[in-house]
Amino acid sequence: MTTSDVLIIGAGAAGLFCAGVCQQLGLKVVLLDHYPKVAEKIRISGGGRSNFTNILMDASQPHRHFLGENPAFARSALVRYTAQDFVSLMNQHGVAYHEKHKGQLFCDHSSQDLIDMLIKECQSGSKGGELLHWQPCALHALTHHDSSDADPHYLAQTDRGPVQTRAVVVATGGLSIPAIGATDLGFRLATQFGLRVVTPRPALVALTFEAQSWKKFSGLSGLSLPVSIKTTQGKQSTVFEEDLLLTHKGLSGPAALQISSFWAPEQSLTIDWLPGQDLGSDLVALKQHSKKLLGNELAAWLPNRLVQAWLEDQPQWHKAINDTPDKSLAALAQSLKSCFLKPNGTEGYKKAEVTAGGVSVSELSQQTLESKKQPGLYFIGEVVDITGWLGGYNFQWAWSSAHACAKGLASRLNKL
Repeated sequence: MTTSDVLIIGAGAAGLFCAGVCQQLGLKVVLLDHYPKVAEKIRISGGGRSNFTNILMDASQPHRHFLGENPAFARSALVRYTAQDFVSLMNQHGVAYHEKHKGQLFCDHSSQDLIDMLIKECQSGSKGGELLHWQPCALHALTHHDSSDADPHYLAQTDRGPVQTRAVVVATGGLSIPAIGATDLGFRLATQFGLRVVTPRPALVALTFEAQSWKKFSGLSGLSLPVSIKTTQGKQSTVFEEDLLLTHKGLSGPAALQISSFWAPEQSLTIDWLPGQDLGSDLVALKQHSKKLLGNELAAWLPNRLVQAWLEDQPQWHKAINDTPDKSLAALAQSLKSCFLKPNGTEGYKKAEVTAGGVSVSELSQQTLESKKQPGLYFIGEVVDITGWLGGYNFQWAWSSAHACAKGLASRLNKL
């Protein structure tokens, strides 16, 4: 029998960071993960350089960059451990990084530098803390025991034998990328102990289309361009201006990944292929002095492949711009500025960067991430119903929720 103060299930971003902070605060920790490789999702993220946070994040307004039933829940953790705090940790360890786009910070060399830093943090305890890292090691059962003849505790059955622990942290992540070990374990544990789980779904994922409806674009695979993309639910519209990548099956790239988190089945998307440009007025102005083909004029603003696909089977637009009626120019401008496309699905958890939904925040303490109804049981990171935008927000939620949890555990357990 192994005994510990804390059992952390999942050695990804949240679990690994939480383990390091816990043992630095003097707690005895067992960290386990069934997958053979440590923090594999960190390693493959950001093209192998890991977009580990976003320096432009406003921690006091999480609704701006996070979604879920109650994104404001994240404020407490995000304010107490900020992007700047994590950057300071990177600086302490000499891990080089750079800003790439809109506040997104990436490792200069490799995401392995970040993983190595987190592992070092797990080895730097100075207050009597201890950490046992078991990997690969699967959890088979978890039970809670609260009797008059013993202190309340959890008993975990694992590949390496039983563990008796005073608290359990579930940091199992979501269902995204099963090829690197994602499972529904965290959701099953939440359900076992009576916590509500918001229905999970793939997020930050490419969108797919029915073959016939995508026929117009299927030959444009690999084409990328900046667009404005919008989806609407009821009275609420969400808009992103990002690069969109056309694939043989549908839409990918930052614009598609961002909007996918807000898109619901049966909804259409509205794409503006020329954001910020008053195309209707520009075409009418060009008509006054140009005799070029309309398609040639459009190719000055849009990739020629897209222009050709757009004008195909539209004889009213196969003319010189000065011979094209204003009504036809207006119709063309409208079609490019408000293009309606209806996805038939996504590429699913296999390709999704994160999982939306998860353990309901109404079940958890905002300060410590502890279950309100099950003392000593905590949920952090992606397994919780807090999902960030593309651009480092989900990693920051992992760091912040893990830190809040570790502080709460130390305060609770060191007093007992």
